[in-house]
Amino acid sequence: MSKIVLRQPTLEDEAQVMNYKKIFEENFQSFDGCAGLEDVKDYSDWLDFDNRLSQKYGDSYVPSTVYLGIREEDNKVVGMIDCRHDLSDFLLKYGGNIGYSVLVDERRKGYAKEMLRLVLDKYRKEGKSKVLLTCDKENIASMKTIVANGGILENEVVDELGLGNSGTIQRYWIEL
Repeated sequence: MSKIVLRQPTLEDEAQVMNYKKIFEENFQSFDGCAGLEDVKDYSDWLDFDNRLSQKYGDSYVPSTVYLGIREEDNKVVGMIDCRHDLSDFLLKYGGNIGYSVLVDERRKGYAKEMLRLVLDKYRKEGKSKVLLTCDKENIASMKTIVANGGILENEVVDELGLGNSGTIQRYWIEL
């Protein structure tokens, strides 16, 4: 696997991020960890995370930090990861602290596992003791990524909102 780094998006990332969106739309992919990228037409609107998402979610909005997973050798955005600082009731049941995604043609290369590992280090430095991650029961790749980073399955909940494919959300805690 090529080395990747995490960094927050900047104006210089516009072309790659909007191409990321296009690829996800064309492949009917779920925009996990993309901080509402699917909802915007304009990159500058996407970058205004706090204002846009607090308007969308109201009192249940939880601030987060979005990172791009960038392959160092060619500076390509291969993934995104969204790190929520706290848990709302919705996030506690369904979404967790962390959401992530990887471009379709960059999957099965270890990028999600590495992005999650790097983000867990950031949570440790902030003094967090544990984080929650969730995934659809049928999303074996995400489950393996979570478990490889120390995730312990707490339980499964019925996906009453139709967020995934299986009808079941798995909830994993990672002790930091």
